[in-house]
Amino acid sequence: MSEISQNLIVFAPVLTLLGGVLGYFLAVFRANQQQAKLKWQVESLLQKNQLLVEQLMQTKEEIEKFQALQQEFIQAQKLIAELETAQKHERQNFEEKIKLMEQSENRLKETFQNLSSQALSKNSQEFIEVAKLTFEKIQQGAQQDLSSRQRSIADFVKPMRESLDKIDTRLNEVEKNRVGAYEGLKSQVDHLLTAQKELRAETVNLVHALKTPMVRGRWGEIQLKRVVEMAGMLAHCDFMEQVHHRGEAGANAPLRPDMVVNLPGGQKVVIDAKAPMSAYLEAMEIDDPTKKALKYQSHARLIRQHIKQLSARSYWSQFEPSPEFVVLFLPGEQFFSAALQQDPGLIELGADNKVILSTPTTLIALLRSVAYGWRQEKLTENAREISKLGQTLYDRLADLTQHLSKMGRHLGQTLQSYNQTVGSFEQRVMVSARRFEGLGIDSKKTMETVAPIETREREVISAGIGTGDKKMKNLGRENPDQS
Repeated sequence: MSEISQNLIVFAPVLTLLGGVLGYFLAVFRANQQQAKLKWQVESLLQKNQLLVEQLMQTKEEIEKFQALQQEFIQAQKLIAELETAQKHERQNFEEKIKLMEQSENRLKETFQNLSSQALSKNSQEFIEVAKLTFEKIQQGAQQDLSSRQRSIADFVKPMRESLDKIDTRLNEVEKNRVGAYEGLKSQVDHLLTAQKELRAETVNLVHALKTPMVRGRWGEIQLKRVVEMAGMLAHCDFMEQVHHRGEAGANAPLRPDMVVNLPGGQKVVIDAKAPMSAYLEAMEIDDPTKKALKYQSHARLIRQHIKQLSARSYWSQFEPSPEFVVLFLPGEQFFSAALQQDPGLIELGADNKVILSTPTTLIALLRSVAYGWRQEKLTENAREISKLGQTLYDRLADLTQHLSKMGRHLGQTLQSYNQTVGSFEQRVMVSARRFEGLGIDSKKTMETVAPIETREREVISAGIGTGDKKMKNLGRENPDQS
């Protein structure tokens, strides 16, 4: 036995143990995620319940305030009744006093008439008038006393009546608020119950619908499409759905992956979304823990069988160039965690069979990495295009500089010939022509002096292409009148 075989025998248990530990920790991680999700849902329901309890407590406080105000109203009514009774008694007593005074007046009149009928016949009328005035003063004082008493009672009762009116108004408002609060609470509870019933019905409908293989497959494709859109890998640019491809040697059954993702560089990655979910959906409808566990075991077993079937299809050999693996997409984290809890060796089995198990979370990360690669590929293509444009621009600038240099040389030669011609014209022709002016030629025109064009060296600062800035001395030719 060779040394390599011995090392493999020694490290094989260690590698197996490491794989099991890795699978265990991954399963624990998935379970913690599911537990955190359930915990969040429970906390949300507890918060809603706490909100309802607070609303009930607030309503209870309003009711207690209403009852206290009602007691105060009853006591105020009793006090008003007592005051009205006392006022009535005072009025009766005053009326009785007035009657007694009237009776006394009558008796006094009779007595005075009897006593003074004869002796005081002359003064009787005066005495009666004095008595009448006295009685009127007494009656007026009594009337004023009654009015003041009535005003005092009215002033005393008025603030209480106003307070009672305010209490009555406040009680009506509290009653309206209480009725509104009860109606709002009842509406919220009814809405919550309706939403819960609708959610339960929709869940049941979804579970029943997903039992159909065609619907289940279509749902997996929709989930896959959503994941791809979230990752920025749209169908029209980076991936193809429902690609049909025949197997090796012209097999009759076509290979039908759910998606082929194009990688930068021309490579392709095959994604299959036909994961078995029937056993898991059946487990969700079972309340018995033992039967539910059996369905979960069946779910893990079906996932294992599907991994082996995908490995046997060898998609990577049909879509060349392609990495030697295929991605098995599970449309929910719960499907993967449930299978991994029952069979922790699924990840190692997939790796051995060139099948990578993926959930929406991990597939988004994978596709975003591919999208980043596409962006880098696009940047590389742009850089190559910019390099080509730069080369073309440089070549055209080189041609232009050659043409300009050639034109400059021709201009220099033309200028030199012009100056030589002007010098010869001035020395040989104009000398003789000016003699005509001395001979008295009558002409309205005068001959102008033809001056040569001076040339001078001008320092031109030019930015060099590719070699940095440098100073060049060109022979610039200018008209001295313009310089």
